[in-house]
Amino acid sequence: MKENKSIPNSKIVTSILKIFAKSPFEALNYKQVASRLGSNDRASVQMVLNHILELSEKNILIEQSKGKYLLDSRYISDEILPSNYVIGTVDMKQTSKAYVIPDNGNEDIYIAPNNTNHALHNDKVKVYLFPRRKGRKPEGQITEILQRARTIFVGSIQKHPRYAFFIPDSPSMPVDIFLQLDDLNGAKEDDKVLVEMTEWPQRANNPFGKVVQILGKHGENNTEMLSILAEFGFPLAFPEPVEQEAKAISEEIPQQEIDKRRDFRSITTFTIDPSDAKDFDDAISFRVLENGNYEVGVHIADVSYYVKPNSAIDQEAFKRATSVYLVDRTIPMLPEKLSNGVCSLRQGEDSLTFSAIFEMNNKAEIINQWFGKGIINSDRRFTYEEVQKIIEEENGEMQDYLLPVNRLATILRKQRFKTGAINFESQEVKFRLDENAKPIGIYIKESKEANWLIEEFMLLANKRVAEKIGKDKKGNKEAKTFIYRVHDEPNPDKLNVFTEFVSKLGYTINTESRSALVKSFNDLFRDIAGKGEETMISSIAIRTMSKAYYSTHNIGHYGLSFPFYSHFTSPIRRYPDLMLHRLLELYLNDKPSVSKEVYEERCEHCSLMEKRAAEAERVSVKYKQAEFLSDKIGQVFKGAISGISKWGIYVLIDENKCEGLIPIRTLTDDFYYIDEDNYQVVGRKYNRTYRLGDAIKIKVESVDLFKKQMDFSLVDDGEFPAEMRDFSPEKFNSEQGRQNNNSKNSKQNNHKQNRKGRK
Repeated sequence: MKENKSIPNSKIVTSILKIFAKSPFEALNYKQVASRLGSNDRASVQMVLNHILELSEKNILIEQSKGKYLLDSRYISDEILPSNYVIGTVDMKQTSKAYVIPDNGNEDIYIAPNNTNHALHNDKVKVYLFPRRKGRKPEGQITEILQRARTIFVGSIQKHPRYAFFIPDSPSMPVDIFLQLDDLNGAKEDDKVLVEMTEWPQRANNPFGKVVQILGKHGENNTEMLSILAEFGFPLAFPEPVEQEAKAISEEIPQQEIDKRRDFRSITTFTIDPSDAKDFDDAISFRVLENGNYEVGVHIADVSYYVKPNSAIDQEAFKRATSVYLVDRTIPMLPEKLSNGVCSLRQGEDSLTFSAIFEMNNKAEIINQWFGKGIINSDRRFTYEEVQKIIEEENGEMQDYLLPVNRLATILRKQRFKTGAINFESQEVKFRLDENAKPIGIYIKESKEANWLIEEFMLLANKRVAEKIGKDKKGNKEAKTFIYRVHDEPNPDKLNVFTEFVSKLGYTINTESRSALVKSFNDLFRDIAGKGEETMISSIAIRTMSKAYYSTHNIGHYGLSFPFYSHFTSPIRRYPDLMLHRLLELYLNDKPSVSKEVYEERCEHCSLMEKRAAEAERVSVKYKQAEFLSDKIGQVFKGAISGISKWGIYVLIDENKCEGLIPIRTLTDDFYYIDEDNYQVVGRKYNRTYRLGDAIKIKVESVDLFKKQMDFSLVDDGEFPAEMRDFSPEKFNSEQGRQNNNSKNSKQNNHKQNRKGRK
């Protein structure tokens, strides 16, 4: 349980909470609590009642019926449980076994399938710890489900004559849901549906449920995309009150609002975005000042003007916390009228902004800065491709503005890496889709100077806004509550494992100091670019680093090497940026600090939803890759070995970046074993080796769209030794048998000779 200052800090309160925590589903009155505490005199019983009433007013205890209370599961913690119980989150496996990740940060607890007590993935649970056996990991039994992570699931219907079963899509949902025919809500065999789990009787093997929404036919593109969104908990549409509230927003900007703001409409301003972008939440302005310095403005859509706290739009935006970018669609955080309309910084239209203005000299050093509300009118909407061409040719529309801004951005970028930023650049897979959203081509999105131009000035604005509030301490007081984007230093154990991993592939990581580590990472990313092992090494490197997240507790951003960093530049698609705009406006107007506890909870929610959005986007890419290869069964492609596992060899196809598996069982030219320590597969008889990064040819054997899996086979390139082409397991077994028998006979003969010698 997180520290909560609303809980009175006293021994008697802790004792009362322990009574409720021991029986989280038993509603108790004050007399029962007093009796269990052994407090029987009138004064003690009255004191227990007073504390219970106080805890109820703070919503720590919830009144279930008149005078009877339950403890809100959010306040159950290890501090108020017996030492052999812990609270944690379930990590459910497909095999029905599970691990519980304790809230207190201790070692994960293994839960056997028969001890999960109907808990499901991500449920908050109470666990009884078994006595620990020497040399074994902690084990336990789930005794209570404190909070269900979800009750709505995505999957397909399988009908029987008198009942039906719901087959969930998620591999972390280990059981099917039983459905009465009356609860199908019109769903048919193989329909993709949303099912609500209504109950799970203690003695029943399967939970019961009912269909709450039919998404469409299994395998159809729209159905599958909606399924991905629902699987990760994102709404499929905006509620009617939100749409109505958005509809009522005026597109006209009142003159009195314009009069309050700094007017940038006469200064040359432009946006640079992808060619298919519809929402424009950032713009750059540029001019040369009379003193010869440059003024660069970073103008961000002022969403906070249109979305008021606690409005229907605001509540829905917080719930979503982020826009989601699937392969074929964007699921916006805000209704379209705002995201693509009144908030968007569209060319030729007056737009309200929250702006960060920087006066810079020729060396890109900041001379002065200003933050505040503004109004702009974008002169030109550029695409990245258009700007890149102007930069490369040093000629084109608005070159007198774009080229100086790019030169300043280049200086900022060099300075950033010089001062310790890590150059994390993961490949972004993009698709060319036909009119039915079927993928007809795949390519890798490439970042160039045009992208870096925008990136550097967004980073500058984010950093300077965070410094403005984070460094503003008056007297001995702490800085005001603010929302930071933080990134912790890597875990030493994970770093050591990664260092050992890359060393076996011929690369070196120096961990002696931060500067040495940063240089090693940047050198590594440069050296692996374009190689077969690039994808695997990059993904493991990113997992080795800590995850960035939102917090009111500033620890700096390790990857960027910024002591202060925030997210200020994308309020149309990120709720933390919208919250930050509101806080920044408050503090610029010298208002008092807000509650740290309240905003920390909001940060945690936004971090969670950001993670879910990233997972949903990854799954949609995987689905489209599988769909792209589904009509290419039997075709041969060049690729590189991207991973080695006990299941076989993972191969990344060069031309389309689809990754599939060559199952180890299909390698029939020899008996192969996995050499996990050296990331290779080795043949026992002929010693043929397949190593991470090796270039090979594969044939597409099968594609499972439901599981989003692609299976390949190895193509014989004609370089096999002649005897390997005639290889068969039976022949190998018989040869092995003869070799073993010969070895056995030889040992027996040697043993006889030795006995004769001793005689």
